[in-house]
Amino acid sequence: MVAILLFFALLVLLPLADGIVLGLVFAYIARPISKKFKKKKRLGALVASLCIFIPIIFIIGAGVIQILNQVSWIVEHQSEVIGGVFDFVRSLEIPAQYLEDINTLVWNLFTSLLPAIGGIGLISYAQSIGVFFINFVIAILLCFFLLADGDKLYCALLSVVPEEYQKYINRYASHLDLILTGVFIGNAYAALTVSITSVIVFYAFGFSHVLALATLIFIASVIPLFAGYMVLVPLTVIRYFDLGVESALIFFLVSSLVIYGPPELFLRPYLTSIKSRIHPMFLMLAFIGGAFVGGVAGFFAAPILLGALVAAYRVYQESIHPELLEKEDPVLKNLEFLENLDCMKDKVCGKTD
Repeated sequence: MVAILLFFALLVLLPLADGIVLGLVFAYIARPISKKFKKKKRLGALVASLCIFIPIIFIIGAGVIQILNQVSWIVEHQSEVIGGVFDFVRSLEIPAQYLEDINTLVWNLFTSLLPAIGGIGLISYAQSIGVFFINFVIAILLCFFLLADGDKLYCALLSVVPEEYQKYINRYASHLDLILTGVFIGNAYAALTVSITSVIVFYAFGFSHVLALATLIFIASVIPLFAGYMVLVPLTVIRYFDLGVESALIFFLVSSLVIYGPPELFLRPYLTSIKSRIHPMFLMLAFIGGAFVGGVAGFFAAPILLGALVAAYRVYQESIHPELLEKEDPVLKNLEFLENLDCMKDKVCGKTD
């Protein structure tokens, strides 16, 4: 009966999956700020949530809207876009024997791609924005309540587990917490810093659609093995054709030093001092594959699933090879994640090993 009820509860919550997963991820990102307030959990949860959501609302949210507006404009003005591409190709002075093939390729690409994009409803995306807004509000509320009362939720779940298995659940929770900390906190703070500084740089160099470009920088920076250079290099090439070699080189050097210098040299190494120890290739596949399967929710849920599987494997290895505990991370040895919970101090959940 409980399994049936949980199944129907999952069906009810499924449309809100984006908000639930984002709320969990935002809570992880904001937790280091919330910890600074120690006993004042409600105040700490509020301040930490605001520190995360204000930059996201003003930069990432506005950038997504700009990107959708640009895609809609391209779909509605197909002939102008194709004509502009043909003009650009002709300006490259490509030999005549190759020019016709390139023009045919461009024509086939646009005539097949643009109708497909228009067919999936990007032009009328108002409903999608409304759903995203609802999920975003849910993410804000869930982030706040997880920061304020997350330890009570964990202890309530742990109280259902038989006492003889609680030590394994505690170690599993510690491993999973350490993995997700390494996956989300370092990458997210570094990517958020990069996107904020990129707004200043792009505005100073006179680019249009600054917030949309900053959003692309954020998305590229948050995925392991990807980088914002996937955005900077095309912008440098565009600037080369518009303003020449000198302007393009100045932009690339300044943007590289200002946007990526402090985050990559200082912030990311500091925040990822506790590492997930998962190969970046697996994380990259999880991020990208999750996005294809589940959209925004899948983008972040897939790395969480990967972390859950790796945590289970590590707990199993420790159970059959106790000597691994001696080589374990100091945080796991001390079970810092669990010792800081009020309910664990009060022995509501029972003592840990």
